[in-house]
Amino acid sequence: MDIKKTIQLIKEYSKIAKLWEIGRRVFAKNSFDGILTIIGIILGNYYAHITESRVVIVTGVGACIAMGVSGIWGTYFTEKAERRKKVLELEKVTLRKMKNSKIEKAENFASILLAFIDGLSPFFAALIVLIPFFIMNINIAYYASLGVAFLLLALLGAFLGMISKEHVLKGSFKMIVAGVVCMLLSLVLQTL
Repeated sequence: MDIKKTIQLIKEYSKIAKLWEIGRRVFAKNSFDGILTIIGIILGNYYAHITESRVVIVTGVGACIAMGVSGIWGTYFTEKAERRKKVLELEKVTLRKMKNSKIEKAENFASILLAFIDGLSPFFAALIVLIPFFIMNINIAYYASLGVAFLLLALLGAFLGMISKEHVLKGSFKMIVAGVVCMLLSLVLQTL
């Protein structure tokens, strides 16, 4: 199959399965989860007075891997079940088998793609936040990493603001507030 036909088929499957609408939602929600999770891990390491970047990297990457695997596995089996149910209901209504139909193929394609979006979005969002620990002195990396996290939250908020036709700054502000709340709750935990 040539590239042009493959792209056309993906577009067709995406339209049938409403893939991009759901994919945007999954991407935004899980990127947000990944960023906040890694903020919690970074602050936990900071408050525990961890002075080796390797420790922060190992705990952070471990969390990234867990979020990625959990997202891919959980979403794939959930989407597969829900979309299979949808196809079976359609078979009852139309009194036709959907085996190997475009609808069934589109739903299967959506299950796989959404699983990867779900798993890879928090993985990469969190991994990006960890980059300063790979390249900087740990004392600077803690602050730089939080700066990267808040930049990603602002960009994610702007993205959601554009989708919802709200002002992008308003969307950014909402996400930044969530990051601040996460930091404050981590600070409260540290004082216990």
